[in-house]
Amino acid sequence: MKTNRIIFLVSTVLMSLLFLFSAGMYLFNYEMIQGAFTSLGFPTWLIYPLAVVKILGVAAIWIPAVPAWIREWAYAGFFYDALLAMGAHLSVGDGEHWTAIIALILTFVSRHYLYRQGTEV
Repeated sequence: MKTNRIIFLVSTVLMSLLFLFSAGMYLFNYEMIQGAFTSLGFPTWLIYPLAVVKILGVAAIWIPAVPAWIREWAYAGFFYDALLAMGAHLSVGDGEHWTAIIALILTFVSRHYLYRQGTEV
């Protein structure tokens, strides 16, 4: 049981840092991100809403008072965000897909070990 908790915490911290870092880049380095979104074929109006949703998703995962169904939506959002990012980067062939693959793995491990602990966080 303790091992499951440690795996959950490590994967969740790393996943949270990755998504918070990307949200921070969206908010504070808009010009660079705007160029990246344009090169991937995404509309640039998505940048700020996506940053806000990533921050809210991390909060939903860490705050114990958040209902389980909201936490599940946060995990689903992170999964689809990383999956679509991986697909977009692979389609343009820029080699940046590895960060999305790491995000997918961390999201899966965090979600899996959330309930494997025996109790919900």
